[in-house]
Amino acid sequence: MTEAGPVLQVEDLSVDYRTGAGLVAAIRGVSLAIASGEAVGLVGESGSGKTTLGMAIMRYLPANGQITGGCIRYQDTDLVPLTQRELSRIRGNHIAMVYQDPSGALNPSLRAGEQIAEVYRAHLGLNRDEARGRAEGMLELVGLPEPHRAYDRYPHQFSGGQKQRIVISMALAMDPNLLILDEPTTGLDVTVESDIMQLFADLRAKTSAAILFISHDIGLVASVCERVGVLYRGELVETGDTEGVFTHPTNPYTRGLLACRVPPGVSKDSRRLEPLPSGDTDAPVGACLFEPRCAFRKPRCREQHPALYPAGSSQHSRCFFHEEVARAGPPTVTASDGRAAVTGDGAATGDGAAAGDGALLEVRGLRKVFRAQGRDLVAVADAAFTLGPGRILGIVGESGSGKTTLARMIAGLEVPDDGEVILSGVDVTKPANKRSVASRRSLQMVFQHPDGTLNPSHRIRQILRRQMRKLDAGDVARHDETLAELLRAVQLAPEHLDARPRELSGGQQQRVAIARAFCTGPQLVILDEPTSSLDVSVQAAILNLLIDLQRREQASYLLISHDLAVVRYLADEILVMHDGEIVEYGPAADVFESPQDPYTRTLLSAVTARVGQAPLAAPATQPETADEPRMPDPA
Repeated sequence: MTEAGPVLQVEDLSVDYRTGAGLVAAIRGVSLAIASGEAVGLVGESGSGKTTLGMAIMRYLPANGQITGGCIRYQDTDLVPLTQRELSRIRGNHIAMVYQDPSGALNPSLRAGEQIAEVYRAHLGLNRDEARGRAEGMLELVGLPEPHRAYDRYPHQFSGGQKQRIVISMALAMDPNLLILDEPTTGLDVTVESDIMQLFADLRAKTSAAILFISHDIGLVASVCERVGVLYRGELVETGDTEGVFTHPTNPYTRGLLACRVPPGVSKDSRRLEPLPSGDTDAPVGACLFEPRCAFRKPRCREQHPALYPAGSSQHSRCFFHEEVARAGPPTVTASDGRAAVTGDGAATGDGAAAGDGALLEVRGLRKVFRAQGRDLVAVADAAFTLGPGRILGIVGESGSGKTTLARMIAGLEVPDDGEVILSGVDVTKPANKRSVASRRSLQMVFQHPDGTLNPSHRIRQILRRQMRKLDAGDVARHDETLAELLRAVQLAPEHLDARPRELSGGQQQRVAIARAFCTGPQLVILDEPTSSLDVSVQAAILNLLIDLQRREQASYLLISHDLAVVRYLADEILVMHDGEIVEYGPAADVFESPQDPYTRTLLSAVTARVGQAPLAAPATQPETADEPRMPDPA
């Protein structure tokens, strides 16, 4: 530890939320420290407390949130007792935060540059011209082209990656000593993510800011952070050097998270993912919080609450049996022979779907042009490909490459300007509401955000039955039989039928959306980013479910995703789009292992750059003494 001590020291912090059911513990006795120039990561599922911890450090908790214990020291100042007036002199000036959704952090009615300039006017008292000059300098620093023009544009005129750069420039405007990054690349294309992470690497080389990096992406944290903490239900359950925690986990929860990840370069035919068991069951009072989901649990775990025990040279683990977990070694992913299918009760049986003869889907010269700002924008240019029965085609490319427009034309949600869509030998090049019932039954779509596609006022039973009534002429008894079978297949309980969408988790909502797509026995299902908003543990369960349903129903998928590991895992063939054109198309293994197009190579290099990569270089001024602050100190 340096003489001045850590930049941030959180000691035994607890945060509660007031709800209709009483107080809910969100953070439970968390301690951590971050030195100047050091990056510390926080990982865990949704609801684990990652964002709450970041907001508590900023003192930005919502009205029903309260700090109930502990302290948050920025240098020598405890932030907990400070007034809002006192905090305003520290926020922005010394501590800054970059949020997950840049659109929510920017005022849509103010020019982008003005929002940065306001930081300088508020904290330094600069006049308008001086503030503008400093703001344009920040826009140039974060890599926005033509900063003078960018200053005068509104947020909606920027891409997602550009908006995130603007938010980053606002956070860095006053050269803060502590930077909190809350999922700063979630939802961004892989190439944009790579650019943003390189930006952070460059900034770390120029400054000595301490960084708290919050993410559900274990691979990203591994490439950014020297140390990491794993949160579960508001508790740190494992801490230590990033390499040690992720290669030799000593806590069952960390081990479970690692087993959920899609291994780079692995396909569905060789490996099956291992999702964590459901976390719906609460542990008894005073027990280990992870006990209901733990594969290593013993009677003691239901009777006592574990402390953070030393578990190696740099690690600590909140587990009585951390030595047993360590001896078990890194998680191994279950091998698969690629032939398992699923019956109605979820049991594996029979042969999986194989590529059939002929083409299920033929796309011939599809073209779509949009008129924007007085000029024509070619969204899709003469797209042509075929998809066989029982096959999965992955469509990849950056935002704006035409992926979603192509899928919407195939689904009948967008009318092409030219070209044909042939489904099972039938020309369906028309709006969905003008297609035959048989064609609509044969093609279904699952979207990225299920909460936006499920009627909030209807119960799940109504949502699924309505779909069957519209597209299936069978009687009610057969519908009920299909409903029960589907419920088992997507691993939902009968009581979920009486729930409304808002009463379900994100993963459960996505299962309902998948059940709705499959309830009419479709031949082709379009999956538009079906797992991008889900935790790694929920993602693993959904990917397994999609594979099982595809094999059971002998269906084909069109899979759109910016997560290339997921595409490589699921897809049989890959189609790469750039600026509306198909630039590469072929078997998944060939495209990933030997890409022919320069754009495809760029996409893949953005992923491989951080697979197994060492942490981003820290500034040369970072102390390397043995007594620098560690996370946490159990004593």
